[in-house]
Amino acid sequence: MDLKFNNSRKYISITVPPKTQTMSPHIKSIDDIVVLGINLSRFNKLTQFFICVAGVFVFYLIYGYLQELIFSMEGFKSYGWYLTLVQFAFYSIFGLIELQLIQDKRRRIPGKTYMIIAFLTVGTMGLSNTSLGYLNYPTQVIFKCCKLIPVMLGGVFIQGKRYNIADVSAAVCMSLGLIWFTLADSTIAPNFNLTGVILISLALCADAVIGNVQEKAMKLHNASNSEMVLYSYSIGFVYILLGLTCTSGLGPAVTFCSKNPIQTYGYAFLFSLTGYFGISFVLALIKIFGALLAVTVTTGRKAMTIVLSFMFFAKPFTFQYVWSGLLVVLGIFLNVYSKNMDKIRLPSLYDLINKAVEMRKSRTLAQTV
Repeated sequence: MDLKFNNSRKYISITVPPKTQTMSPHIKSIDDIVVLGINLSRFNKLTQFFICVAGVFVFYLIYGYLQELIFSMEGFKSYGWYLTLVQFAFYSIFGLIELQLIQDKRRRIPGKTYMIIAFLTVGTMGLSNTSLGYLNYPTQVIFKCCKLIPVMLGGVFIQGKRYNIADVSAAVCMSLGLIWFTLADSTIAPNFNLTGVILISLALCADAVIGNVQEKAMKLHNASNSEMVLYSYSIGFVYILLGLTCTSGLGPAVTFCSKNPIQTYGYAFLFSLTGYFGISFVLALIKIFGALLAVTVTTGRKAMTIVLSFMFFAKPFTFQYVWSGLLVVLGIFLNVYSKNMDKIRLPSLYDLINKAVEMRKSRTLAQTV
């Protein structure tokens, strides 16, 4: 579109190119959302939502099982950062392969933005993996379930969003449930360590910021999921490699994993593959529905992961886990309800009282007749 200004005659001339002319790749493909070769743009919003949710649940449940399986191997718990390095390497390869399958291979998001996203990605995934050396897996997951809280704070400060009373109530319920769950874990878990709580809390803050930054960058530049994965994880790989090299943590990790290649590299490949598929659907959710709804879906998946963790891996259990988990679930429900208030109308206290009075009157009338 061309705009021409003439100060002497004071008029504006607007020229609109024909439909056959490509205005910009950003405009041309604004509605194209492709995940693992599936063009979600062909489906309506509801179908897109269910496809993304199914992808998130299936791949991330397998991802969670493999993650706990790797850390259950004796002697591996101190190599969380090396697992993250291997994971980032696989993600970069997968992203490069997927990027070759699409027509437009140009990078749309600025390099400086990717450096920030990569740093946050390293923080959230590296600290999260490392925390498993200090915490039970369900405790780590319940912390990650409460990512809604920092996401809301990030939404306020980064994107200037405002949240209603239902969202605030959801955050309060999640906070109380998280505190209760942590207290229960510190009482009965033999390997509970405050260091793990600090690590997963920092990972949670980085995760909250990255969701908002990704949403803003992808919508502003209309970048593809494969581009986001390739550049953020490849730059993050360099960050972790430099960190492990400087701290002399690379050699011992390579030596340990070379002695158990199947249980480490083999499982890490499957762990990374399912994680990559899962993150592709999460990015699609962020791009279509926003960061807050994406967090709600992934939180529901994590709740199911906790149940499966107690089923497949032996660990101490107390019913305090159940009550605190239900409190977190209540927070999730309140968050979902706040996003669908126009479709879901819960009865108010005034409505309940009126209904009770009407039922009482009808009973009295029936007895009189």
